Amino acid sequence: MFIDLGGVDGLVHITDLSWNRINHPNEIVELDQKINVVILDFDEAKTRIQLGLKQLSAHPWDALDQELKIGDRVKGKVVVIADYGAFIEILPGVEGLIHVSEMSWSTHLRSAQDFMKVGAEVEAEILTLDRDDRKMSLGLKQLTTDPWADISEKYPSKSKHTGIVRNFTNFGVFVELEEGVDGLVHISDLSWTKKVKHPSEFTSIGANLDIVVLDLDTENRRLSLGHKQVEDNPWDTYETIFAEGSEHEGEVTEVLDKGATVLFKTEGVEGFVPGRHSEKEDGTKIAKGEMVKFKVIEFNKGSRKIVLSHTIFFKEALASEKKSTSKNVKNIQSKVEKSTLGDIDALAALKSKLEKGE
Repeated sequence: MFIDLGGVDGLVHITDLSWNRINHPNEIVELDQKINVVILDFDEAKTRIQLGLKQLSAHPWDALDQELKIGDRVKGKVVVIADYGAFIEILPGVEGLIHVSEMSWSTHLRSAQDFMKVGAEVEAEILTLDRDDRKMSLGLKQLTTDPWADISEKYPSKSKHTGIVRNFTNFGVFVELEEGVDGLVHISDLSWTKKVKHPSEFTSIGANLDIVVLDLDTENRRLSLGHKQVEDNPWDTYETIFAEGSEHEGEVTEVLDKGATVLFKTEGVEGFVPGRHSEKEDGTKIAKGEMVKFKVIEFNKGSRKIVLSHTIFFKEALASEKKSTSKNVKNIQSKVEKSTLGDIDALAALKSKLEKGE
C-alpha cells in the first residue's frame, strides 16, 4: 500500500504490513485511514521511501515460549501448502515448515496436498528450532511409530506376504508391504521359467504381488524380496524331464540372429536352439510358430538353461549311415586281404615242394 507522507509517497510492502501472512492489504488497513509507520529505507536518488507497519510491534518470535525445545509437540493451523511441504502457524507470525518427507514414513515422493489442506489444525513434533534466524522445522510422521522399529519381527527372512507394486525400474519391482516399508524384487526373482526383459511384462503398477522376504538390512532400511520363491523351484522337476539326450516337441516362439526360442507348453518352460542346431534336413531353418522335435544337448539348473538341437537328428542318422557303410567296406577289405594272403601261402608251399624235388 502507498502512504501519503505529506506530498511524498512511501510504500509499505505486503510483507511489512503484518507479522502474519495476509493475501491483500485491505485485510489490515482501509483507504484514507491515518496510521503510524516506520521508515525502513530512504533512497534520495530514486526518491523512494520504504515503510513498515509490522515493525511497530514486537516480533512474534519474542513471545514464543522459551521452554519450547526440539522433540516437543506443538499444534497449529496450515496456512500455506507447496509441493515440497506445508507451513504451520504455531502463533500469529510464528510458522514452522513440515517438509513432505516428514509427513509419512513412506519413501514414495508425494505432494503435501495428499496429507493436509489449508486451514486444517495439525499436531507436529519440533525437529529443528533456530530462534536467532526464526526458523522451525516440524515433523508429522514422528507422531506415529516407525514401521522399521520392529521390522525383523513383522517381516522375518523367508516369511511370505502380499504387497502392492509401486514402481518399476529396469532391474526390478518396488513393492510396498505397508506405509513406509518397501522392498525390491529383482527382475531375476520374478519367475522361475519366464525370462522377463522388463517388469512391465510381468505385472502392473498398483497390482498385488505375493512375495517372500529374501534378505533384511535394518541399518540401511532395505528389503530384498522374491516372487518366484513363493512356489517351489520347478527346475528340480525339469532336471529329470529335460535330461541331456531326451527328446521333446516344442513350439518355436522367437527366431533371433544367434538362434531360436522354443516353448514347451506342457511344462511352461523355454529352451534355446543355437543357430547351427536349427537347420532342418532340407537345408532350411526352423521358423516361428512351427512345432518341431528337439533333443536336449545341455541342461543347467543353476543358470536355468536348456539348450536344444533339431539338426542333431538327421546328422546322427547320417553319421550312423556313414559308420555302417564304413563297416561294410572294412569287412570287404578284410575278406580281400585274407583271400590274398591265403593265395600267397599256397604258392609258397608249392614252391617249397618243387625245390625239394617232390
